[in-house]
Amino acid sequence: MNVLVINCGSSSLKFQLINSESEEVLAKGLCERIGIDGRLTYQPAGGDKAVSEKAMPTHTEAIQFVIDALTDAETGVVKSLDEIGAVGHRVVHGGEKFASSVVITEDVLKAIEECNDLAPLHNPANLIGINACQKLMPNTPMVAVFDTAFHQTMPEKAYLYGLPYEYYEKYGVRRYGFHGTSHSFVSKHAAEFLGLDLDNSKIIVAHLGNGASISAVLNGKCVDTSMGLTPLEGLVMGTRSGDMDPAIMEYLAKKEDLDMAGVMNVLNKKSGVFGLSKGLSSDFRDLTAAMNDGNPYANAAIEVFCYRVAKYIGSYSAAMNGVDAIAFTAGIGENVAIVRQKVCECLEYLGVSLDQEANKLFGDDRLISTADSKVKVAVIPTNEELAIARETVALV
Repeated sequence: MNVLVINCGSSSLKFQLINSESEEVLAKGLCERIGIDGRLTYQPAGGDKAVSEKAMPTHTEAIQFVIDALTDAETGVVKSLDEIGAVGHRVVHGGEKFASSVVITEDVLKAIEECNDLAPLHNPANLIGINACQKLMPNTPMVAVFDTAFHQTMPEKAYLYGLPYEYYEKYGVRRYGFHGTSHSFVSKHAAEFLGLDLDNSKIIVAHLGNGASISAVLNGKCVDTSMGLTPLEGLVMGTRSGDMDPAIMEYLAKKEDLDMAGVMNVLNKKSGVFGLSKGLSSDFRDLTAAMNDGNPYANAAIEVFCYRVAKYIGSYSAAMNGVDAIAFTAGIGENVAIVRQKVCECLEYLGVSLDQEANKLFGDDRLISTADSKVKVAVIPTNEELAIARETVALV
């Protein structure tokens, strides 16, 4: 079966067409500037990347251009829509309503819409993508795969905040967590790669990218994760502050004459390693180069980032009463050796021993701990699109 995977944003749409039997990516691409002017980037497997300017006033036109590209006589990879067996949609927030992926129905759409307040920038866009696909592919089954679903196995002691309980009852204020599709995929793949029994294992997944989160996976189930009600909590990230004293918000508002929207803009878009480096960059390639050149702000940003990662790994080792394996994934986790090194240097008390040469290598799944390390440390590239495709096939 060929599965079309859709990741829809407010003005963009990423897609991949995956053959579920071989798990080969037949084609992939991106629609950008939807509602402004429109640009389609399309690349078939083994073919050249093509960029074309196309008017995309809505997501419906964007989806139509994706279908046109996939079925193009010269560069397409399928002859007709009949060769697409299902569509898998990434949906950011499922709240407490969804603990697993589901086939999309009218009731499901209503339930996703009810979660819009929890993810106002993402869920409405996800719904737009679903509706556009349904309009153009009315007979094709569709599945919603939620970023929050994997974390729904957290116990109450992990997801409740120290706030009046009525806020949880009335407004759903609790820890939800994100990047769940990645955490699920990587934890399962890490267990397989490292020869662990997933149902009898303690795995910590460090999904480190511009957005970053860590999860504690006990016997294949998530028992804690660093992001919270929103993706702002937890680690220091590219431009997000992560954990901080909440009273800082009032303090900054008074000192900088900011309203709540202004404070949130600072915390979401001007903080993290970008803010710590005095606006140098949120990209670790720039930060590591600057650090090597002696830039003290880039050095501070990287040190703070790594320290926070190490603290979370330590706390999740305590939460699971031990750890068998640590898996680094996503853009930074997979590609920035100095980050993995600095984090692991803080974990020697757990018996972590890093293979310095293996840590410098690039590639697919790889073990970077020494043979005598008490905790296995690995780099496991994430593949959220493949995970969505697998979830979709399992349901349809």
